Amino acid sequence: MDTLSQLRAGKLAGVRRLDLCDGLTEFPREIFDLADSLEILNLSGNRLSSLPDDLPRLARLRILFCSQNEFRHVPPVLGECGNLSMLAFKSNAIESVAEGALPPSLRWLILTDNRIPRLPASIGNCRPLQKLMLAGNRLEALPDEMAACENLELIRLAANRFRSLPGWLWKLPRLSWFAFAGNPVAGRSRDAGGETIDWHELELEGKLGEGASGVIHGARWRQQPVAVKLFKGAMTSDGLPECEMDACLAAGSHLNLIRVLGRITGHPGSAAGLVMTRIDGGFTSLAEPPSFETCTRDVYSEGMQLSPERLLRMARGLASAAAELHAKGIMHGDLYGHNVLWHPEGDCLLGDFGAATFHPENGAIPAGALEQLEVRAFGCLLEELADRCSGAVPAGLRRLQVQCLAASPAERPRFAEILAQLQTSNNDVTD
Repeated sequence: MDTLSQLRAGKLAGVRRLDLCDGLTEFPREIFDLADSLEILNLSGNRLSSLPDDLPRLARLRILFCSQNEFRHVPPVLGECGNLSMLAFKSNAIESVAEGALPPSLRWLILTDNRIPRLPASIGNCRPLQKLMLAGNRLEALPDEMAACENLELIRLAANRFRSLPGWLWKLPRLSWFAFAGNPVAGRSRDAGGETIDWHELELEGKLGEGASGVIHGARWRQQPVAVKLFKGAMTSDGLPECEMDACLAAGSHLNLIRVLGRITGHPGSAAGLVMTRIDGGFTSLAEPPSFETCTRDVYSEGMQLSPERLLRMARGLASAAAELHAKGIMHGDLYGHNVLWHPEGDCLLGDFGAATFHPENGAIPAGALEQLEVRAFGCLLEELADRCSGAVPAGLRRLQVQCLAASPAERPRFAEILAQLQTSNNDVTD
């Protein structure tokens, strides 16, 4: 019996999560029978265009997914749902978000891949808001009322129509992960480098992994083992595949970056793709992406431990990679543990440039603002790694962590300073 049939037969009493993907054109009224328990409702992949006016009867509802439907506006009734902390309306045809349609309780809002030209001023009332996904819309400005959202840590604005960005963005005390490639305000690659690699030169092998934006395959190219990333579509949660490819190629070679060999041409399905060096099997993902509960912070395996020596080695490697990127005018935009491959000996590689953006060259953004924003992301990562240290964390490293997390972005060090401090940390621990 499928889930919808079970719901209508009254067999789902007490469930906390309900997933319905059944070509629905109307909201099933039987969902209200679950009002005493339902916390997560997933209605993605249907044909819905509205929600019932009595939706607030689902008083325990915290998370609502309505992606890949036919909504043309964010239903105003959502503003009355006092416990909603996460809303997802990705890939609809949304053209408007009315004043008051966003509940003030929101922590995580996903409106990626729609047609939204403006946001309501009332979004400034969403004070708990930490994560805001707006890539692939028609936005030209953000309401000044958003300056009150001081808990914002991650914002995706890629592939919109911004010619400038508001000054209050660079003063937000917690903003750490930011993407705005594919806008007129964004910088462009001066020399992406790399080469083009014909699809027919590749011998595809097994699938190595999959992320939100693409699928990684093992392959052979000119007799050498490589990894091939094929993008799933024209828009990702972070932005445009072509922007990611440009940033990857412009990043060049660095000991702590996954090296990109070139971009693919001639794919039979016209898919965009990259060819990268294949990483030794001893490397694994440092962390898993954030969960519903953690929102902006990664999830680490319970038993993970790092010696002080390995902690310091990883911190140096990641700081060195970030310093190199910003010296080349590139902001990674997603400096997270789940985008780092690590080896138990302490070697690490930063990858996934889906949120990367080139620094503008026309003074549209204050000098150093993007780097100081990303330094906070490094501080968060440093904190997470230090919390998993099996021995005494070097005092200098803890001091550095505090500096990187300073509430005032102007008080944070640059990556070159961070690297210099880490390289002289042998007073605290010997690598």
